Amino acid sequence: MASSPISPATQLGSSRSATMLALSRGMMFVKPTRTSHQMARKEKIGLRIACQATSIPAENVPDMEKRKLLNLLLVGALSLPTGFMLVPYATFFAPPGSGGGGGGTPAKDALGNDVIAAEWLKTHGAGDRTLTQGLKGDPTYLVVENDKTLATYGINAVCTHLGCVVPWNKAENKFLCPCHGSQYNAQGRVVRGPAPLSLALAHADIDDGGKVVFVPWVETDFRTGDAPWWS
Repeated sequence: MASSPISPATQLGSSRSATMLALSRGMMFVKPTRTSHQMARKEKIGLRIACQATSIPAENVPDMEKRKLLNLLLVGALSLPTGFMLVPYATFFAPPGSGGGGGGTPAKDALGNDVIAAEWLKTHGAGDRTLTQGLKGDPTYLVVENDKTLATYGINAVCTHLGCVVPWNKAENKFLCPCHGSQYNAQGRVVRGPAPLSLALAHADIDDGGKVVFVPWVETDFRTGDAPWWS
């Protein structure tokens, strides 16, 4: 059988297809290269970083001693105003009756004023027992003797049973606890339970300014002859 001749158009199409296939295969194996512009830019960035890293002279870097000094100055600057702010709070929460000349505590009346002995005796007669603020802020009776002088002791009004404040009953001449019925005589000695102990004592002195000052009682309890249980 005789072969049919290939037309020129067919030869041209085949040639174009072969050329396109060769080009596509060649593009798949082309290795990308960096342009001169990219390399120059990278060199500029590296140079700028190096300049920034070496821009602070060594002599301008503070040494350890200077750093410690700066830290101390900073702490001091913060502590000073903080201390001034804490003083009012410390004063507010301090227990009342924490002062007084010679280690004593000035007696305070119901209005919080210092008790002046001469003025007190003008308004409180013989046999009177009136509450004042005493040691550690405890309610404490000032005692007026039958000769209209202040007794040298004050009587703590806190019941030794469960801590109720014991009122003075003038009609019975006793301290009568309203909580559980404990009773104490006119000097605060326990005469009926359930309270196990007598009321605590404090010295009631008069200072040079005429103020009544309570001082802790550490001597023998004159009512019982025993050592003071409260000291």
